[in-house]
Amino acid sequence: KCRTGPLDIVFVIDSSRSVRPFEFEIMRQFMMDIIGSLDVGPNATRIGVIQYSSQVQNIFSLKTFFTREDMEKAINSIIPLAQGTMTGLAIQYAMNVAFSTQEGARPLHKKIPRIAIIVTDGRPQDRVTEVATQARNAGIEIYAVGIQRADMNSLRAMASPPLEEHVFLVESFELIQQFAKQFQDKLCGLNMCMEQEHGCQHSCISTPVSFYCECNPGYRLNVDGKSCSPIDACADGRHGCQHICVSTRGSYSCHCHMGYYLNQDRRSCSMIDYCSFGNHSCQHDCVSIPHGHYCRCRSGFTLQPDAKSCRATDLCNGVDHGCEFKCVSTEGSYRCMCPEGKQLQADGKACSKCGSGHVDLVLVIDGSKSVRPQNFELVKQFVNRIVDLLEVSPHGTRVGLVQYSSRVRTEFPLNKYHSADEIKKAVTEVEYMEKGTMTGLALKHMVEHSFSESEGARPLSHNVPRIGLVFTDGRSQDDISEWARRAKESGIVMFAVGVGKAVEEELRAIASEPVEQHFSYSADFTTMSHLVENFKLNICPEEGKGVTEIRSPCECEALVQFQTNTVAILQSLTEKNILWARSLAQMTSRLEDLEKQLAHKK
Repeated sequence: KCRTGPLDIVFVIDSSRSVRPFEFEIMRQFMMDIIGSLDVGPNATRIGVIQYSSQVQNIFSLKTFFTREDMEKAINSIIPLAQGTMTGLAIQYAMNVAFSTQEGARPLHKKIPRIAIIVTDGRPQDRVTEVATQARNAGIEIYAVGIQRADMNSLRAMASPPLEEHVFLVESFELIQQFAKQFQDKLCGLNMCMEQEHGCQHSCISTPVSFYCECNPGYRLNVDGKSCSPIDACADGRHGCQHICVSTRGSYSCHCHMGYYLNQDRRSCSMIDYCSFGNHSCQHDCVSIPHGHYCRCRSGFTLQPDAKSCRATDLCNGVDHGCEFKCVSTEGSYRCMCPEGKQLQADGKACSKCGSGHVDLVLVIDGSKSVRPQNFELVKQFVNRIVDLLEVSPHGTRVGLVQYSSRVRTEFPLNKYHSADEIKKAVTEVEYMEKGTMTGLALKHMVEHSFSESEGARPLSHNVPRIGLVFTDGRSQDDISEWARRAKESGIVMFAVGVGKAVEEELRAIASEPVEQHFSYSADFTTMSHLVENFKLNICPEEGKGVTEIRSPCECEALVQFQTNTVAILQSLTEKNILWARSLAQMTSRLEDLEKQLAHKK
């Protein structure tokens, strides 16, 4: 066996189409003969093999195998590429990849020879001179072995100096095996570790001119360059152990504190879940701690002396509940109640009298073609006059607006704006839709969407009246009866205002009971004065008059306030329309006088 120091050897084998199958088998044997004479291992000689034709294929790298058996198995499994002869490309790959530290080459400072053995049978189809020079300058010693048809000039351009020791030309593939012995002599030199007393505690590594010492895994070389000391893998702080690092010979292991276990990553720790063992007997919750567990009761319960069972706590007597009128204990909690005639505020504690006119109001306005743009502007003015008299706020009155024609459009929901100014600005920016009159579709939209809690309607339990006011000027093009009925059944107080060609039968179907108090009609938009009287009727039944419907006092007060405000707005609009009509009459009279004067002059 060759007992020279360690080498990094890469075979660069030509498998172009000119190499016939039986010739490639001889090349396999050539490589295995040379490997068989070498002392291979991670700290001895490392072997890599690449083959090339028109492309380069890595068979195994310097870090892949460290036994001759594995190397021979990989060499026997090579399938020739059988294409062109790109020798320069193969040298480039060997320099950039095969002899990189990532692929297993030892660092240059260790002075371990890097040897490339190129075996080829033909002339390269690419340039080799320049790339071979770069490889030699990078510290790679190149042996060029040509067989049969190889070009001597190309071999000399690739090989390292002195050329007589690095260039070999064999007449045939059959003679290459005889050449292997001669080539082994070139690789094998004196074993400097055997020629003198090296003094290495663990391993001596021979080089062509000297030797150096290496330590076994888990040890580091001391400053004397010969003796070795165990490596404390925990000392550098890079172990990543969450709790405890325990150093072993050249390595380490992570351990956890008592009450914790090591996770699969072998570094982090998790607390042992003692509750998961199923023997805690806690009535409510089991809480794990590093050395065991304890029982805990849910909110509103107190742990009993046995430290396992729980009993409900009367929170009304045990906490500062803050209820203004009355605290009622429930299981694990409590709630506040208010006396009759007062309602619970948003804080869930205070009680107050009814808010003045606080309602959830959705106005559903007709935007069909028959309304005409100028009248649609009057409708928008009507909406804004109502908004002026409302106490708009998140906890007061909320206003939503829906316009419909052949389709329905939510202009803004109940929870969109929180002040009268915001609402009025939004109303002025509403665009006239035109087209048809689908009142039934609008009612369906109002019931399913406009008065939903997701769009800002307050829960029915808060006793905030829900009012829907439908403003239309013509016959609906779809059925309204079903959704008008559903609206009233769902607790919405429905007002119907008809103008022009609106159908009384439809208005009555929309309006809540008593119908006479909840619907109004006017011949046109400029003569709505008689609507005022209809809105003056009280919508809350008076005591002692055979009441059949019972409303909460707060709801009635809010509805009365809404009616009062609406009546005032209609009265104002009516007065303006009367003044406008008088002005028009005066202008008409003046025009008639002018016409008479002109006729008289003629």
